[in-house]
Amino acid sequence: MGGAQGTRRPKVAFLVNGPESGPIGERARAFASRLAHRFDLLIAYRTSGGLQSITHFVALVRREQPDVCYVLDLSYSGVVAGLIAKSLWRTRLVIDTGDAVYELARSAGLRGPIGLALTWLLERVSLRAADRVVVRGTYHGKLLASRGVSATVVQDGIDTTVFSSGAPDEIRERLGLHGVLSVGFLGSLVWSDRLQIGYGWDLVEAIRLLGDMPVKGILIGAGTARPILEARARDYGLGNRMLFLDPVPYQEVPHYLAAIDVWLSTQTNDIPGNVRTTGKLPLYLAAGRYILASDVGEASLVLPPEMRVEYRGTVDREYPVRLAERLAALVRAPALLSLGAQNTKTARALFDYDVLSRRIEAVLDSLTTDAAV
Repeated sequence: MGGAQGTRRPKVAFLVNGPESGPIGERARAFASRLAHRFDLLIAYRTSGGLQSITHFVALVRREQPDVCYVLDLSYSGVVAGLIAKSLWRTRLVIDTGDAVYELARSAGLRGPIGLALTWLLERVSLRAADRVVVRGTYHGKLLASRGVSATVVQDGIDTTVFSSGAPDEIRERLGLHGVLSVGFLGSLVWSDRLQIGYGWDLVEAIRLLGDMPVKGILIGAGTARPILEARARDYGLGNRMLFLDPVPYQEVPHYLAAIDVWLSTQTNDIPGNVRTTGKLPLYLAAGRYILASDVGEASLVLPPEMRVEYRGTVDREYPVRLAERLAALVRAPALLSLGAQNTKTARALFDYDVLSRRIEAVLDSLTTDAAV
């Protein structure tokens, strides 16, 4: 597996705080496949919660003795295992995170005081203890720098060759999208009781505001927000102007991306929203679709002005009004949708895994120079 006789390639263990089928599992595999020429790589996924998962990761690290533990996402299982490996076996530790987890938990109100305190402690200890920190948003890197933590920005990625084409005709026919402006949202639908919003809420509200205009909303996903939004759509009498679809298999996503005219990417204008790239933005870009995104975080840096919509604060009740105005403008001037084709170039330049993996290689090189002897 190695190069010249007398040398060995550094060994890197990716500890994924999530299932094999999840997006961070895909991120780990994408990097591993592109770095296999340079490092001996292994990937372990969290298969359960709590102590059992920590034990699984620690046993793997003890057996394999990697030079680097690369932990994806700030969750106890991988982080604790990485800290144990660093302490006991002098394994170098990389933390790869896409969220400001404490601020996110506090804003969403999903954890009580003890849970919040533990989240704060997890984030603070792991970022300070890590030999290298990787973040997925430009503003996250700036935020950590202001707190004395140096980080490398490696955004959520995409294989642009997979998502740059799709076969939309059958889906458009089945969903009744001919003759209308179709607007989609794809993702996990989480509802915040404290904020009284959830992913996709702005789409439902915008469709209501557009009245009888030829616009149809398509919300793809599952989670606590879905039944709330479905009930709201019924109360508004939206009928087939607002469709709710179950999550689609990964291999079918490119076809849905190609079938729908406009895709939404909405983040709140606060710390949790600004630090995120979100994995969906690169998907929409790679597919060459027209995007309407809140003018927040990575979207504010990579999208043209006509695809950015002002969002104020954490809960902006007027955002659907501004979103509806943009959609109405597209109904009146559908030729504007062709501007989405330019997004493919942005995806290739900024978010393709071939580009991002070179940054990961530099991070790992900086930690393993002495190991390759």
